[in-house]
Amino acid sequence: MDYTAGLDAALNRLHEEGRYRTFIDIERRNGAFPHAVWTRPDGTEQDITVWCGNDYLGMGQHPVVLAAMHEALDATGAGSGGTRNISGTTVYHKRLEAELADLHGKEAALLFTSAYIANDATLSTLPKLFPGLIIYSDELNHASMIEGIRRNGGAKRIFRHNDLDHLRELLQADDPAAPKLIAFESIYSMDGDFGPIEAFCDLADEFGALTYIDEVHAVGMYGPRGAGVAERDRLMHRIDMINGTLAKAYGVMGGYVAASAKMCDAIRSYAPGFIFTTSLPPAVAAGAAASVRHLKTDQGLRDQQQTQARILKLRLKGMGLPIIDHGSHIVPVIVGDPVHTKQLSDMLLDGYGIYVQPINFPTVPRGTERLRFTPSPVHGPDEMDRLVNAMDALWSHCALNRAELSA
Repeated sequence: MDYTAGLDAALNRLHEEGRYRTFIDIERRNGAFPHAVWTRPDGTEQDITVWCGNDYLGMGQHPVVLAAMHEALDATGAGSGGTRNISGTTVYHKRLEAELADLHGKEAALLFTSAYIANDATLSTLPKLFPGLIIYSDELNHASMIEGIRRNGGAKRIFRHNDLDHLRELLQADDPAAPKLIAFESIYSMDGDFGPIEAFCDLADEFGALTYIDEVHAVGMYGPRGAGVAERDRLMHRIDMINGTLAKAYGVMGGYVAASAKMCDAIRSYAPGFIFTTSLPPAVAAGAAASVRHLKTDQGLRDQQQTQARILKLRLKGMGLPIIDHGSHIVPVIVGDPVHTKQLSDMLLDGYGIYVQPINFPTVPRGTERLRFTPSPVHGPDEMDRLVNAMDALWSHCALNRAELSA
């Protein structure tokens, strides 16, 4: 077996399809978000503006967050020193879990090193807790949910995206006595559309199912305290398990599940992804807790971010660019070809100092390749003008279609 040839063939397929992914070396500058420095392949540096980051509110540079991290770092050192079960549970982890439980109105929360791990570990563990469990999963759920459901060894049903009739058909076809769980997201990050949370909860009540929601792109962003779309719609009490991240709107790192005390106790006791993973550094937990605490009262940042998203969408629509607008904070511009998407991204970076990563298959379906913009409160009018003018010029230069997509 020529293993090197196998690797070459696999990588060449990506290059031929125009979807080989390139990392660029950037250094974010504290106090200057969304500006950063790009180190080119030749070693020279260029100032750039990041338009595709997930630090939606700029909390990664907020003084409250940094102060908490400095204090914890000076007090405890770098790492946690172990798994949560073996010396890795500190007062900082417990405080963060208490903040998250309070945020979502749940009895408890369980902290993981990422929201991916939280989804994977939880969803793969639930059939151990509920033998015979059937999980009903939206077809566009995140890869972490898909992987957790795939690995759990239990029964799964995939329903068409946000299709309540299809979900009902699947629920009706199964044994009424079987334990069930409906897994879905509040905001689907590639199109920026919302899940019909209340309708999912109604079906769960009707068929005796648990509910599991991924609020990764919504926590910190929606609701009067930033608990997500379920809080905005006053539905948190109807959700059994809420997954969230600390690495997007909260600007730090980590993921979690909020649920009943017994549910969290069972997951931490049975999930290998929790049991065998070193816990987050205390400084990270301290910064995340400070961010969650702060955003419970800072509605101004949320309002600014939504305003920025509306402005960018209106301006891009006004130029006839094909954007998808479902009313969320995510701004996808459809290019529809992987090579053109990569070229557009490269030209924005090289010629204008604007960084937006191309999104290609398998993250999105073929033919819907896109640039995905995430405006934030730290993007000012000058940055917005430069982006809009650059997109206008390059769209014409590349002779791309200006027919607008409908939501």
